[in-house]
Amino acid sequence: MSSDTASDFYLYLLEGGEIYSKNRCHLTKTCCFFFKATRGDNQRSKSCEGHNFAGRMGGCCSIQISCDKVLDRVGSCFCGEDNYICYLEKNLESLERAMEDLTATRDDVMRRVQEAEGRGQQRLRRVQLWLTRVESIENRFNGLNSTRTVELQRLCCCGVCSKRLRLSYSYGRRIFEMLQDVETRKSDGDFQEVAQATFVVRPQPPTIIGGMLGRAWNHLMDIGTGIMGLYGMGGVGTTTLLTQINNRFNDTNYGVDIVIWVGVSWNLEVEKIQNEIAEELGLSGGEWNQKSRSQKAINIHTLMSDKKFVLLLDDIWSKVDLVEIGVPFPTRKNGSKVVFTTRSRDVCGRMGVNDPMEVSCLEPDEAWDLFKMKVGENTLKGDPEILKLARKVAEKCHGLPLALTVIGEIMACKTTVQEWHYAVDTLNSNAAKFSGMEDQILPILKSSYDHLNMEQVQSCFLYCSLFPENYRMEKERLIDYWKCEGFIDENESRERELSHGYEIIGILVRACLLLEEGINKEQVKMHGLVRDMALWIASDLGRHKEQCIVQAGVELREVPKVKNWNSVRRMSLMENEIEIISGSPECPELTTLFLQRNSQLVNISGEFFSYMPKLVVLDLSWNQILDRLPEEILRLYSLRFLDLSRTKIKQLPVGFQGLTKLIHLNLEWTLELESISGISKLWNLRTLRLQRSKLSPDVNLVKELELLEHLEVLTIEISSSFAARQLLSSRRLVECTKEVNFKNYQELLTLPTMGSLSGIRILSCGMKEIEIERATSSLNKSPASPCFFSLFTVLISNCNGLKDLTWLLLAPNLTNLEVSFSDQLEDIISEEKALSSVTDDEASSIIPFGKLEKLQLWNLPNLKSIYWNTLPFPCLREIDINKCPNLTKLALDSQSVDRFEELVINYREEEWIENVEWEDEATRLRFLPSFKLVK
Repeated sequence: MSSDTASDFYLYLLEGGEIYSKNRCHLTKTCCFFFKATRGDNQRSKSCEGHNFAGRMGGCCSIQISCDKVLDRVGSCFCGEDNYICYLEKNLESLERAMEDLTATRDDVMRRVQEAEGRGQQRLRRVQLWLTRVESIENRFNGLNSTRTVELQRLCCCGVCSKRLRLSYSYGRRIFEMLQDVETRKSDGDFQEVAQATFVVRPQPPTIIGGMLGRAWNHLMDIGTGIMGLYGMGGVGTTTLLTQINNRFNDTNYGVDIVIWVGVSWNLEVEKIQNEIAEELGLSGGEWNQKSRSQKAINIHTLMSDKKFVLLLDDIWSKVDLVEIGVPFPTRKNGSKVVFTTRSRDVCGRMGVNDPMEVSCLEPDEAWDLFKMKVGENTLKGDPEILKLARKVAEKCHGLPLALTVIGEIMACKTTVQEWHYAVDTLNSNAAKFSGMEDQILPILKSSYDHLNMEQVQSCFLYCSLFPENYRMEKERLIDYWKCEGFIDENESRERELSHGYEIIGILVRACLLLEEGINKEQVKMHGLVRDMALWIASDLGRHKEQCIVQAGVELREVPKVKNWNSVRRMSLMENEIEIISGSPECPELTTLFLQRNSQLVNISGEFFSYMPKLVVLDLSWNQILDRLPEEILRLYSLRFLDLSRTKIKQLPVGFQGLTKLIHLNLEWTLELESISGISKLWNLRTLRLQRSKLSPDVNLVKELELLEHLEVLTIEISSSFAARQLLSSRRLVECTKEVNFKNYQELLTLPTMGSLSGIRILSCGMKEIEIERATSSLNKSPASPCFFSLFTVLISNCNGLKDLTWLLLAPNLTNLEVSFSDQLEDIISEEKALSSVTDDEASSIIPFGKLEKLQLWNLPNLKSIYWNTLPFPCLREIDINKCPNLTKLALDSQSVDRFEELVINYREEEWIENVEWEDEATRLRFLPSFKLVK
């Protein structure tokens, strides 16, 4: 018989059988005495060997068991480690304490679970299973504890025996087993996280963001994308796009364990971000709040390291250091993603994202659809005139979703034509006063301005609002204005001024406050609502409207009435139809006055300039019928910038040399100006623009120009060999010449090294050759390296004697080349001349057109080649070919252009493209889609 059977049987005998004596207590005492005497002794009493206990069960059968086996089993139950009866009271006390600990742990876990579920998280299945098991244990404990008093009363012999051994043994064993179970459950309840974020669908208003969601999602799902940046101006919809990305994970989780959304906003607080992430991970609470930043980072990193997560950071203004926060870096291996929105491309770079996605304003059709949605069909169908006016209102939102939404909702209840007319008038004249602008739209845009955090950059930005809506501002011209206004140190060299100015423009572009325009991005413009915001700030948030008077491009016919001229600091009346400027305003604070592009302006009275002591910028350009200046202009003693280009003035006022603070004078296209004699007295002059004016550099003019010791920028036109010799023989003037036009020049043209030259035009000239007089090395007298490093634009037209333009090899940074109406031109770069005019070392290092963006070739009947081999054109965006029947090779192969999908090749004769000779089939297939027939 097994020992278990023997033990059970012995207990049966003890409970109800007969063993030598009916006195159970006496037998029990005897057995206890025997086991106590033999406990710990492996030698059993020989007197027991061979003895049998016998009993009967209901008289049905008899069983014999070995005394040794019974004593072994019973000994272990009464005197061993599992002494359920002897230790019953002690085990009950231990179980009670363990249950108190377990229920306290259960309560803590439940509190954390409830907090997490309150945030929309879902409790973990293993946590729920643990809670269920604890509840079962609690119910069992309550059942056992209810009979505790009865069980303890059964004990006798100082608690080592029982009056009913079987019941006490069974009860004691259950208490002991439960104690072990409770201890196990207690240790299992040490959860680092009790819940995880579900894929929460965030509320979003009905809106339209074009095709951005699809492009952004595809980019995010690319295996190579770990961190993705979305940037754009305020109100453009970056948060909406991020919300849509978040909600898309609700459709299917794409294998992601957790999606965490954190709103960062202006002031970056690492612990705030950590706390928001901790809440999503179920780490928050009293103990969490006591931890240091580094400890929090470790906890976050530990929990997120084994998860495939998506972290969405909305509206960041500076770099968010993932390591400092504790977020594991997204890699191909872990498959995690970080997506952030920002208004600054600089932030994208600092976050390690070099190819961020710009969220642009809506296209006109998309903008109209959003506006209609917000206004509602009932209002728009109320009157056909309202529909027309609604389109004008929508246009004033300039595709900005925020403005379309706010203004659309405001106009939804406007049901009369008069109300819509008033809305259009207000948005045209003073947009800041339109309902919703000052409290819902402009403050959001202003945040980008505030975050510039540099007064100098802010001043430069506000200056850009002086121009009309959608006006393209040339970067260098803008920098000249800033310099004269004192925003940039005028004591710096021209090179440093430009570098500084371009840095400021770059800051504004990357902050989405300016938009780059033009093929070479040489221009910038303001978004219409950003301009409204800038004008609002310039007027001290609307409190002092006359500080900055801007009525540009609004069809004025006269100078507006101003209540308080004393407060006016800047005024822009450009692009209007003002005929006469009169009056004598006292403007002690006025620094900039824009009067350019008033096509009807014929006269400016002298009194108008009588009291403007601080005026530093006066722009009168493009007033094409203005033929004289009043003498009173000489009272503008502080004037630094004067632009008279494209006017009909015949002479400068007598005594103009008294404007000694003038540093910028533009006289380009002054086709009737006869003389600038005495200009050498403007000794502060640094920029003088004479290109395409009537003036030609004779001996006297060259001498005067050489006396301008601060001159850094000169543009000029040369129409005779004498003028060419006068100018090009002056090393000083050659060094500061930025642009030069050669017109009607018939002799051999020899150009010296011109390191500052940025543009050259050769028009209607008869020279057969253009030679370059290059500097030589003092050691070996060999030609030096390319000598036109700053040359970006070359235009050659009606030059019938030229057969090639091989000298362009020396202009490695050329971006725009236009050649037209030159009958004898055969090659752009001649192989024979190129190889004979440079050394072997130069031939291997000079690769032409490496930065060329636009190539225009028109009416060149004998042109056969651009270059004798194929070339790389990494920057090429446009080729325009017209009437070049012999140009059958384009120096292209399948690898020539990096972004070939952006390349456009315009042509005008269908038969020409049929004769094009391709380098190979791969080249034809690659570039054929770029060809566009223009008729």
